[in-house]
Amino acid sequence: MRILCTTLGSPSHGRAQLPLLRALAEAGHQVAVATTDGLAHVFRDDDVEVNAVLPDVDPVGMLGPFLGELRDSADLSLSSPALMRMLMRALAGPGVKPHLDVLAPLARDFRPDLILRDGMDMGAVLTAELLEVPQLPTPSGFSNIIEPAEVLPTLNERRRELGLPQRDDPLSFVPHGRVDYVPPAFSFSRHLPPALSYRQTVDVERHGALPPWAAGLPTDRPLVYAGIGTALPVMREQTAQGAPQLPVELPDAAESLEAIVGAAAELEECTVIVSTSGIPLDTAGLPGHVHVTERVPQPLLLESMDLFVTHGGFNSVREALRTGTPLAVLPHFGDQHTNAERVAELGLGGHITDRSARGIAKMCRALLADPAPRARARSAQLAMLTLPDIGQAVSDLEGIAG
Repeated sequence: MRILCTTLGSPSHGRAQLPLLRALAEAGHQVAVATTDGLAHVFRDDDVEVNAVLPDVDPVGMLGPFLGELRDSADLSLSSPALMRMLMRALAGPGVKPHLDVLAPLARDFRPDLILRDGMDMGAVLTAELLEVPQLPTPSGFSNIIEPAEVLPTLNERRRELGLPQRDDPLSFVPHGRVDYVPPAFSFSRHLPPALSYRQTVDVERHGALPPWAAGLPTDRPLVYAGIGTALPVMREQTAQGAPQLPVELPDAAESLEAIVGAAAELEECTVIVSTSGIPLDTAGLPGHVHVTERVPQPLLLESMDLFVTHGGFNSVREALRTGTPLAVLPHFGDQHTNAERVAELGLGGHITDRSARGIAKMCRALLADPAPRARARSAQLAMLTLPDIGQAVSDLEGIAG
């Protein structure tokens, strides 16, 4: 079987796909990845063909036809419902053409039997329809919040331009379902059909291991890990390089990190590990119970944590479910806000609304003192462990590909 996978956005999107692509490659299938130059490194240690040919995601270009309507909306931010609805329409808007112009010829040459796609990649949906092959989205936060009725009109416009049949069913872009690593009872998807669900792995990075200093962490007190993910630092870097930006206020990654570190300093009764994701941070004067690192194998570290302070990206949420770790969610944009609400709704942790250092520390103390989130997180972990190993996906996808 020949599988083409598309990856857009941030490195976390690719890391969500790695276990699935490894299982397919190890089963003897030929796997090719189409991605951007900035994400190619995610796949460098794996037995897949990497084509770093796709253009970077350009939100301004995608939203171009809709920006007039956007400017008429009040109180815009990256989490505004108005902006999110427009982004969903724009996924298959005219701005998809540069992406499609690259992906479709590549796919014709590769001749895939199946396409696994980034959750926001409508170009891959159209490519699959052009080639008459099945396609499924891989786990992503955007798949969880996408509203099919918002996508359908512009997707049908692109279908008409390409000579493809238009569809009446808003779910026509997921005709074979989707792949997820979350138990159905703990699903974060709002509008899509049930998924092919497999167990989230803790071995995302090949040969991953914690750094030696982790073995010396004091464990006679609660262990707290805090991180801000990869998407926000990527956006920060793109902004610094002069990339076109949406006419909305962007979250300040450095400000959030400083608030998290301030909260960590207040939590004197804990051992706190903070991952900066490469954002510069002045660590002078930090108390000894705070340990700052640029990066750490997060799925492994979470196995020993009592609490995870997170931006609420879907990768981080799944990894916490896998290890039974309660979550304190400090969301910034996109699906992170709905993820924070869902975490609270499921009883898996709390949604931090007071973004100050004191507010973050207060939520951490409340969650550590309450046994209910830990118990609920263990229930989620047990449900996760009932799911089949990712190896089961190979035969499932073989059946879909025919």
